[in-house]
Amino acid sequence: MDNVGAILQQLRAELEQHNYNYYVLSQPTISDREYDEKMLRLQKLEAEHPEYADPFSPTQRVGSDLTSDFKQVLHQYPMLSLSNTYSEGEVRDFYERTARSLNEPFEIVAELKYDGVSISLIYEEGKLVRAITRGDGTRGDDVTANVRTIRSIPLKLQGTDYPPVFEIRGEILLPWQEYERLNKEREEQEEPLFANPRNAASGTLKQKNPVVVASRKLDAYFYYLLGEQLPADSHYDNLQMARGWGLKVPDVIKKCMSLQDVYDYINYWNNERKNLPVATDGIVLKVNSLRQQRNLGFTAKSPRWAIAYKFQAERAVTRLNSVSFQVGRTGAITPVANLEPVQLAGTVVKRASLHNADIIAGLDLHLGDSVFVEKGGEIIPKIVGVDIDSRSILLGDKVRFISSCPVCGTPLIRPEGEAAHYCPNESGCPPQIKGKIEHFITRKAMNINIGPETVEDLYEAGYIQNAADLYILTIHDLLRLERWAEKSARNFLESLRESRKVPYERVLFGLGIRYVGETVAKRLAVAFPEIDLLIKASLEELTDVDEIGGRIAQSVINYFSDEKNQELVNRLKEYGLQFSLSEDMLTNRSEKLKGLSIVISGTFTLHSRDEYKAMIEQHGGKNSGSVSGKTDYILAGDNMGPAKLEKAAKLGVKIIDEDHFLKMIADGMD
Repeated sequence: MDNVGAILQQLRAELEQHNYNYYVLSQPTISDREYDEKMLRLQKLEAEHPEYADPFSPTQRVGSDLTSDFKQVLHQYPMLSLSNTYSEGEVRDFYERTARSLNEPFEIVAELKYDGVSISLIYEEGKLVRAITRGDGTRGDDVTANVRTIRSIPLKLQGTDYPPVFEIRGEILLPWQEYERLNKEREEQEEPLFANPRNAASGTLKQKNPVVVASRKLDAYFYYLLGEQLPADSHYDNLQMARGWGLKVPDVIKKCMSLQDVYDYINYWNNERKNLPVATDGIVLKVNSLRQQRNLGFTAKSPRWAIAYKFQAERAVTRLNSVSFQVGRTGAITPVANLEPVQLAGTVVKRASLHNADIIAGLDLHLGDSVFVEKGGEIIPKIVGVDIDSRSILLGDKVRFISSCPVCGTPLIRPEGEAAHYCPNESGCPPQIKGKIEHFITRKAMNINIGPETVEDLYEAGYIQNAADLYILTIHDLLRLERWAEKSARNFLESLRESRKVPYERVLFGLGIRYVGETVAKRLAVAFPEIDLLIKASLEELTDVDEIGGRIAQSVINYFSDEKNQELVNRLKEYGLQFSLSEDMLTNRSEKLKGLSIVISGTFTLHSRDEYKAMIEQHGGKNSGSVSGKTDYILAGDNMGPAKLEKAAKLGVKIIDEDHFLKMIADGMD
């Protein structure tokens, strides 16, 4: 290497070390001016000697003026949400449930829950190669170009003891100080203010110009390491090693040996968090051992080995001015309180949800009341009480739930056992019609390139009455409307063509059947690989599907018994949408376990509980949570529950181990 190359290498190494000192350790060793002088010198040398260009140079963090759309990337490991708790009692329940499931000693790692944007970084041979947002948990946006501008994130790791390939997850954050600076700047320029630091961080990360991202001084904290060759079985030890590689792992993480240790951590940070430079909204508790994490497994939406404890929300008092009622896409009526504006947890609150008629009745609300407002999870405002002592002698009108739809006038219904009221006029109530179409076009469903405002315009123009009508729109129809140009019209029509490739389970979700969310839609698609099978399914066949209860099953039956919904599905079929599982998914299915009900109990070494559940479904079997006369097998691991063992013996249920089960699905043996 010649003299110029050596100088460049030295400057880059020095600047990366100073980045680490400043952004990770918060212990700068040189002044800002000295840092800037070194950066300018490096930029000048790189401009003079392009043959030494390096995409991992510190100069590349300023970003490029080039813009591009984000592409979606499949997560190797799904990014699931955590179950939330709000009391020490619920924390105790989680701790005791974990103890019963493991039936062996365990440790809990307590961490702060940072209120930012979830991110997953992938490093190969010590270099950052990809940064992916959470997205829908299965796939996320590739935001690598933007993440490279965040100076607390190393482009190249320190040391040499890191795995050749690994993934680390964390949170992209906008510090309070930068949030306040940014909002002050926007206020001066008469631009809309960011509601909170998390929204500001999310909006920044989705900017298409990395230069803008670099200017906003985002930060990042990391809290979970994944990969095939991790250095330790301990989550805590892995994080300590990651800190040594230059990753910003918070130093407030604590290993708890008892439930009291967990309580002490919660109580300390409940107040101390207010002194932190970034927003937090709770504490995360994780089982430390990765082996024990695998054995505990996952539910459909969250890991069983971790839970989030949410801090008590901040509270304010303000005046209730009026109550309005909104109609959702399923016909559910949501009452909304219109309030005298009040400052709460960093934002101005003007409206709050009242949820349902029972909540209104329980609060005994009157117009003009002084009400206590909290932010659930510090995000969604809600009224939690009334200041009775401040009531005037001249009480305002009592707030009562409406009896008819506020839009179409149809009498409301309240299904037995439910808290919500519904407008039953699904095909004639405008908010429901538009809401169903808006749900259909969303990214998690059909990913069609229009927004709610466009749906409103198309509906008001008489072009659409349901989702199928989108597929008969022409460019001439669109150009007759305001705000449409030929390019935007062609982009929309192209997204319609692309939506015909969306897989069956997302189409099923997009239909907007009440209670059928993303997870339920996937389960139904696997259990009924063609839409005609689902349409003809009986209540018993539906409830035989794992995690499908009577309420969901009846909702599916009700939906497909409506002739208008059948007509909608038939039209969508004609327009080429996917209403059967893909060949890839069908190829891996079999009926080797068809008709068999299997209970999983204990801890396993070859696969996790969730992997075994997936195998049972893949091969036509049914997962059951409890032993009964209908149980065919118990797949038993170590520490099988004694109650299940006793019941199996009493009922004569056959108990099999991992090896036996794997042979059953490999060879079809009994």
